[in-house]
This record gives sequence, C-alpha cells and structure tokens, in this order.
Amino acid sequence: MYWINSLDIGVYMKSKVKFGTKEIEFDIEFRNKKTISISVEPPNSVLVVAPLRSNEEEIRKIVKSKGSWIVKKLFEFRNIESKKVNREFVNGESFMYLGRNYSLQIYVDESIGNNSFVKLYRGKFLVYVKEKSDDLIKDAMENWYRKKTEEQVKKRVEYYQRFFNKKSKAIKVKDQKKRWASCTSKDELLFNWRCSMAKSTSLDYIVVHEMCHMYHKNHSNEFWNLLASIISDYEVKKDWLRDYGIRMDL
Repeated sequence: MYWINSLDIGVYMKSKVKFGTKEIEFDIEFRNKKTISISVEPPNSVLVVAPLRSNEEEIRKIVKSKGSWIVKKLFEFRNIESKKVNREFVNGESFMYLGRNYSLQIYVDESIGNNSFVKLYRGKFLVYVKEKSDDLIKDAMENWYRKKTEEQVKKRVEYYQRFFNKKSKAIKVKDQKKRWASCTSKDELLFNWRCSMAKSTSLDYIVVHEMCHMYHKNHSNEFWNLLASIISDYEVKKDWLRDYGIRMDL
C-alpha cells in the first residue's frame, strides 16, 4: 500500500520479510537519494529509506541480509521496555533533569487558578497546582521541561556552532515519540521536549548529532566521522541514552 505523507516529502509503503522463524515488518520511505539505509527505533519500528526508483523485492533482500542485526535491535528494545519506570505524581516520586533525579513536592493552592507552575529548588521539583490532579501536575511538569529543553538546547547549539560553518534555520521543541531529535531538509533542528532529562554530556551528543545532519542527511561514514571529530567518545553518550532513555518520560 502506498501513501503520501502530509508534507509531501516522499512516498511510503509497508512491507515485510521472513527471517528464520520471525517476520520482520518495516516501512519504506522513498526519497531523492542514492543509497538505502535501515534504522530501528523503539519500541518496534523498522524504517528503510530508499532511492525513488528502488525495487521492492531488492529492498526486501537487503532487509533480509540485515535480519540478524534488526532482530537483535528489536530484542534490545523489548528488554528496555520491560525496564520502563511507571511514575506516580505523588510527593517523593523522582524525576530526572540533566541526568540527576529530583524528588517531587506538590503544593495545592486554589488561588493559583489555571496558572500552575514548577520550580527546581534545593534538590526538589516544587509543583504548584490549584487542585491535586495528575493531569494538572503532568501538564505543569511537561511545560517546565519544554522551557528547559529549549534553554539548554539553544545554549549547546551556540557553544558547538564554532565547529560548523552552517547555521540552523530554526530550533524548535516538539513532542517526538520515537526520536530524541531530527534535522529537516531546511536545516531546522527539532528536539524532543524530554531531552533536558538527559545528562549534559548526552544532551551534547544529541545536539551535535543533529547539527552534523545539516551536512549529511544520512548516517554515512562521513556523518559519523564528522561527529567523532567533535565528540570523540560519542558512543559512550549514545550508550547512556540507550540504557537510560526509557526513564526519560513523565
């Protein structure tokens, strides 16, 4: 089945291939590019980006040839999902900011009305709401994280700009379900609002990763070489996100 996405970026289709006793389902996105790339994203998303005139059968052969790696990644994501922390919005619960855990303290004040707010003070998240409501507390926390992510990301982009001749067209904070950040074809840098939960060195990795995409819109050797020239131990930062990223949510 083919469809065009709302931004008319490319043509998509769904496909699947048998690998041993398992069946790998994947999406194909056709773009104006020369090579085929495969990515696996949590919890169970497999995406193939292929040149516009690629043959589906040839794509299926390539996916099958990478079947062992794909199945391994999907298994890793299932294990990570089992470690997901189900938090409650109660006093004493912990939430992350820049890699550190801070306990939650809720204050109810009817005079606040709809102006809920959050402060980080002396090792605690102080949340002020008009009534004890999980939705109100969660919304207040998310709004706080959105502001902090924008602040931190802009600060880090400015710091690392010295390594790049190109400048991003815009920096935006979004609700991205399956990725920490992305770089558009127009060199806009889009960041998941949860990014400020990551420790600062891993946040640097996310920022520089997307800035490198201003030059390479793929994950070619050239891309990784550019990234390594700026953050030589980027794999350590990347591994931290793999191990702790599942905890970076409300």
